Amino acid sequence: MVMISVCPRIHALQAPSVGAPAPIVHITLGQSAVALTGPWKFHVGDDPEWAGPAFDDSQWETVDLARKSGAPVAQSPLADTVPGWTARGRAGTWGYAWYRIRVQVTARPGDRTALVGPPAVNDAYQLFVDGHLLGGSGTFRGGDRWPVTYSAGLPETFLLSPPTVHGDASAPQVLALRVWMSPHTMETAPGAGGLRSLLLVGEPGAIREHARLVSFEIVRENAWHIGECLLFVFLAIIAGSLIYFDRSDPVYRWLTLAFLLIAIANTYEPLCWLHLQSDRTGHLLESVFLNPGIFAVWTMVWWVWFQLRRPLWAPKMVAALTVLSALSELLRGRFLHHSLPPSVIDASLVASVGFRVLILLLLILIVVLGIRQQGREGWLTVPAILLLGIGFFQGQTGVLHIPSEYFPFGVRFSLHQIGDLALIAVLGVLILRRLILSLRRQRELALDVNQAQEVQRVLIPEDLPQVPGWIIESEYRPASEVGGDFFQIIPLTPVGNVLVVMGDVTGKGLQAGMLVALIVGALRTAAEADPDPLHVLGALNRRLFGRGHAHATCLALRVEADGSATLANAGHLPPCVNGKELAMEGSVPLGIVDDADFPITRFHLGAGDRLTLMSDGIAEAQDEQGHLFGFERMQAISGQSARIIAETAQKFGQQDDISVLSVVRAVVG
Repeated sequence: MVMISVCPRIHALQAPSVGAPAPIVHITLGQSAVALTGPWKFHVGDDPEWAGPAFDDSQWETVDLARKSGAPVAQSPLADTVPGWTARGRAGTWGYAWYRIRVQVTARPGDRTALVGPPAVNDAYQLFVDGHLLGGSGTFRGGDRWPVTYSAGLPETFLLSPPTVHGDASAPQVLALRVWMSPHTMETAPGAGGLRSLLLVGEPGAIREHARLVSFEIVRENAWHIGECLLFVFLAIIAGSLIYFDRSDPVYRWLTLAFLLIAIANTYEPLCWLHLQSDRTGHLLESVFLNPGIFAVWTMVWWVWFQLRRPLWAPKMVAALTVLSALSELLRGRFLHHSLPPSVIDASLVASVGFRVLILLLLILIVVLGIRQQGREGWLTVPAILLLGIGFFQGQTGVLHIPSEYFPFGVRFSLHQIGDLALIAVLGVLILRRLILSLRRQRELALDVNQAQEVQRVLIPEDLPQVPGWIIESEYRPASEVGGDFFQIIPLTPVGNVLVVMGDVTGKGLQAGMLVALIVGALRTAAEADPDPLHVLGALNRRLFGRGHAHATCLALRVEADGSATLANAGHLPPCVNGKELAMEGSVPLGIVDDADFPITRFHLGAGDRLTLMSDGIAEAQDEQGHLFGFERMQAISGQSARIIAETAQKFGQQDDISVLSVVRAVVG
């Protein structure tokens, strides 16, 4: 039985007579708050009768929760301040247990007494006073269903009813604590079980102040989770913005995903101690989804970072091991623990560690390959990889006698968080270096594009040659900096003859521009040898065949001074004569079939007739609603000038290079 004085008692002497010495006031100060260290009565099991004040607990085990002299002081100001029952001779015990204690409070009539519940309990509790339930932590659902538990949260304060007074003394009150611990807690928290911190009884104001201080300690201890969450959200925004800076580098997408997953993982502790998320849900989120996912994403970050292509099975192996690791965590976790035999749970634990080891080995292989390929940049990742691996095996570091948590200035840091901070530091250096290299590559690429544009301006002349008897117009509007359309107008002898070649290479950008340069050079060489359209297309086809994806559609047209025309086609759109499509055979593009047979079409252009050659960029123009310009509109405007045709298609919605050549036979006055 515990005797507690919770208020000062003041005894004043009677007023002295005149001339007597000054009176002496006797003051006895009581304790405003007292920790209930014991003796407690303890028993494993569960029975509602154990809450009643009349229950005989004399046969129960007696437990003294006072700290023994010379006992090590816990690193955390809250956690593990009191050893649990697994550290008191009941290793391997989980489930329900009860604590009982008799307390007698001495107070002035009308004074109230308050109690603050233990902020650290494994895992849920209910507090009874004289058989009446005051409250607790967790949800006890009855039957065979396990209670819904939460991590240690903010302490609860309870106002006790005034005790019954018998004569000059108050009657003792029986405090009974019903606790429940899951087997998962027993596995992951050494020394777990029941009460991990003490109850305090005392004057209500002192109890409230104590609860406020403990709440402050809890918030301070877990403050880094909130700060780290905000930090990684910020980093995710930064990494996401880098995607738009360099779309060709997929590493920024993986970094964004990794930062977001870590930010979500850091919401686990605050949500639990605010009782917004149960331990069971938190375990599913953290152990089954987030932890395997984070490690897998970091593995892919380094795979992409080092631009590795082999071994080809590595990404698939990462995905498979992540799924297997998540399944093993699910089997050994709190969702299925009570419905599976111990052998399956033990096997799942071994499998979980094994799958994580395999992922770690795969990560080490990726780093080794990265070091071989990139040297210094690979070595810079080694410290972060080591800390990441230790953090991922945080639950097993106790075997190596490596502390899993540290408490500088009362703030809790885990190995996971230390590894995350190391990753931030290393990635800051690596990302800065990568951005500098990316800027350098972009400057070099911009220079290459400018040079390609200069070459293209030389190859596709803006000032067309004058051919007697013919009026030739051209419009060329590339969709990007370097286009893939080309045309050449080569005057021939005798005067009045001309060779007109128009085409479109596959692809866009710098690669297409270089292919245009190759074609134009080969075209002029072939035309000097023989300006016959069939000969020109045959020479171009031989030059492109066997060069991979070096393909192009092309029309070669030779017109004579008298209006006779010969047209050879290699898969290009048919030209239009006076607004009507010219009938001609189709053919494969250049570079696809060796010794391809290109069809020949012969026709005659009279005085004033207009021949219009157009690229497919006109038909493929697309408006905001997704409607194509189409071949019908293209044919309808084919009788207009080259400038009007190009402007019409461009305003409709240019998607590809637009090229137009208009050849009109002049009317002789």
